[in-house]
Amino acid sequence: MVFDLAFFMSSIAFGTGLAMDAFSVSLANGLGEPKMKTGKMCGIAGLFAFFQALMPILGWICMHTLLEHFKSFEKFIPWIALILLLYIGGKMLIDGIKNKDCECDCGKKLTISALIIQGIATSIDALSVGVTQASYNLAMELVSSLIIAAVTFVICMAGIFIGKKFGTHLAGKAAILGGIILIVIGIQIFLTGIL
Repeated sequence: MVFDLAFFMSSIAFGTGLAMDAFSVSLANGLGEPKMKTGKMCGIAGLFAFFQALMPILGWICMHTLLEHFKSFEKFIPWIALILLLYIGGKMLIDGIKNKDCECDCGKKLTISALIIQGIATSIDALSVGVTQASYNLAMELVSSLIIAAVTFVICMAGIFIGKKFGTHLAGKAAILGGIILIVIGIQIFLTGIL
């Protein structure tokens, strides 16, 4: 394999495809916190980009070191994503229902632990990308992962921005909608992985 146009286009396509779940979660995060500051937006997008870059590298390492063990673990990926997103989405939904009549910005702020769980849940399927890139050398895998991270960052920033715009109008209902979005994403990742 070489660094050619096909390599870069493939990495951008992987990044775009992998970032769709993170985009939806970013949208939900923006809905839940319409007054989020730019620094926090960058932090959230950066965290998602980090995990989207890390998972293909881990998948690539597994392919080169622990092939048999990784194959047996791969079937649990959809279950892990489902459980994590159902937990976060369910918690957000319950909080939203408790505060549904609140018209102020009284929703809970995102915690770092919640964001890390979201980052892992939305990127765990990217482990399999590293498996498909088994023919890459280490330098190519790192460059591809950096491209995936950059694409994810841009897409997540867009998701947060859009969510913030709508969240201002939805006020107290935003947490309910955000929780539903996370639950639907968890189910979608699960069904895609199982089928």
